[in-house]
Amino acid sequence: MAVNAKIIKRRIKSVTNTKKMTKAMEMISAVKMRKAVETVLNTRLYARLGRELMEHLAHLNEPNVPLLEQRPVKKVLAIIISSNRGQCGSFNANLFKKTKTIFADIESLTSFRSEQGIIPSQEKDVEIDVLAVGKKSVSFSKKQGYTVVAVFDELSEKPSYDDIRPIANMAMEGFIGKTYDKVVIAFTEYQSSLSQDAKVRQLLPFSSRELEKMTAEIAKHEIKEDVVEDEYPIEGYLFEPGLDTIVEEVLPRLVEMQLYQGILESSASEHSARMVAMKNASENAGDMITELNLTYNKARQAAITQEIAEIAGGAAALE
Repeated sequence: MAVNAKIIKRRIKSVTNTKKMTKAMEMISAVKMRKAVETVLNTRLYARLGRELMEHLAHLNEPNVPLLEQRPVKKVLAIIISSNRGQCGSFNANLFKKTKTIFADIESLTSFRSEQGIIPSQEKDVEIDVLAVGKKSVSFSKKQGYTVVAVFDELSEKPSYDDIRPIANMAMEGFIGKTYDKVVIAFTEYQSSLSQDAKVRQLLPFSSRELEKMTAEIAKHEIKEDVVEDEYPIEGYLFEPGLDTIVEEVLPRLVEMQLYQGILESSASEHSARMVAMKNASENAGDMITELNLTYNKARQAAITQEIAEIAGGAAALE
């Protein structure tokens, strides 16, 4: 019994140290999550203003710009945004499950989302390349047999707009050069500290409908006011230096913004998922310590009882 009590005591110490680490990780993740969520909400506002701009420009005939071109989808570039580290619950598992489901649905993967709705494609076979953002997405892609064309696993936990430009440029150059006929982005949308939703959305060809879907959560965080706005037909304006030039300059910025928002959404979701996972781990460690203390006390009591019984037995033998 004495040996068992020592083992249990050592186990209690080990679990206590683990609880201290998980509690520290929970607090760190909570701080990072609050900062990431604030950035996400600010970016959503910018995304909404960009969508409104594209809706105004849609009143005129769309100029012939490469980022809007729709062609038969034979090759897809998927930008999968995951975490570099684990210990974040089901964050990565939910994203990969959603991505795998979408990629298995060829009809949905090869269709286009536009202002007129979903435009189906007749393609029955499609090749998928992956641009991995995060080490976990590399493991997933290789396991599923997808070709990984690039890996970005050194982004900071608070990425800047300049950090994502190489990713956006690679995607746009591949689409404009017709290496890829469609570009999609797989990320985790932040909804609350307890809820994150994995999404796969069309990035190219550019669609203001997809941009609208990415900003759908903004209404939950805004104060709505009854304001009557005057409508001014866009046809009454003159654009300098020209509409084509303006759209060709604005569209790449909106594509970069969508990608940036997806990375920020995933970052906030990751910190939130890790915070909840570490909170659960700390609570489980506390429950385990309580149970081990009870077991330790029982073992200690049993050892004391045995010693008393041996003393009493020895005294009786002497008599």
